[in-house]
Amino acid sequence: MTLDSAFVTQLATAADRLFGLLDRFHEPRVMVIGDLCLDEFLTGQVERLSREAPVLIIRHEETRQVAGGGANAVYNLAKLGAQVKGVGLVGKDEQGAALRRIFQAAGVETTGILLDADRPTVTKTRISGHARQSVTQQIVRVDRKSDEPAALDLQEQLADYIRQNLSQVDAVVCSDYGDGTLSTPVIAAALAHPLSVVDAQKNLIRYQGATIFTPNLPEAEQAIGYPLTKFAADKPDLSLLRQGGQDLLKLTNAQQVLITRGEDGMSLFRKDGAESHVPAFNRTDVFDVTGAGDTVVAALTLGLILGASPWEAAVLGNLAASIVVRQFGTATTSPAEMKAALHLLLEESASSAPNI
Repeated sequence: MTLDSAFVTQLATAADRLFGLLDRFHEPRVMVIGDLCLDEFLTGQVERLSREAPVLIIRHEETRQVAGGGANAVYNLAKLGAQVKGVGLVGKDEQGAALRRIFQAAGVETTGILLDADRPTVTKTRISGHARQSVTQQIVRVDRKSDEPAALDLQEQLADYIRQNLSQVDAVVCSDYGDGTLSTPVIAAALAHPLSVVDAQKNLIRYQGATIFTPNLPEAEQAIGYPLTKFAADKPDLSLLRQGGQDLLKLTNAQQVLITRGEDGMSLFRKDGAESHVPAFNRTDVFDVTGAGDTVVAALTLGLILGASPWEAAVLGNLAASIVVRQFGTATTSPAEMKAALHLLLEESASSAPNI
């Protein structure tokens, strides 16, 4: 992997500070308000075609349940060592109980996770099968969710909890997957905190005034209404991206916008006109990008709380994501893994740039 020499120099200069920040990831207190989801993975061996219908019969081998959606943001922060308050809704069902168990095992405070008796826990069940000597492949996904909004009294209870606990946390993360937890009163309560990080798939304008937004490229393009990628002489032309970054800042009235761009890294735009671009640290060993955005948000948030510059926080987010995309399904990382990855990145960069 070859990185731009100017970036390599900047990274080497900041190395000691980045390691110091990673050593302090256990200090921050974070509230995550999100659309909580349970991801289920059912796997088994394909035996034959059914006589009842043209479908496969699979002999069940394993069921795995992990935090998904906004719950993955909660879990990522906990696994990075932060003190986390989870806020959201789960149904009065086994899936909701499973999410609570996952959180409690990770040390997450679950007082702010309320029961919604009228709606199920959002659950995405992926059923996969394999033959004796073949790879496992997903066959079908079953989603359980309600399109009805949460009851008004539940929305107000969430907002009350947020207001009562704002002074006890260093930042608030809003993880909006469009499942209805982040209603108008909930958003208003969340944005009262001086450091608010928004990861929303759509309707970014609802969060006007937040500190920083972290859309991926398609989400950013949807928000402003035009494409942000352009090539000139087979090279990326960043003019549209820069314009888009400034337009997003105006649309959201945010202090900063971080656009994640997959294999092209990420681009940070600030209200004062400053911008910086962080290249991707891992372009080859990418197996699954599911949940990588939640990992970026987690590491970025912890960096900002600890006093990192926006560039340093973006580098930490990028570093964390470069680790989890090497694994299948939603995954997490740890400060120890991040420190090892940073050491390796510095060594590889130094060997390709002897003047550093």
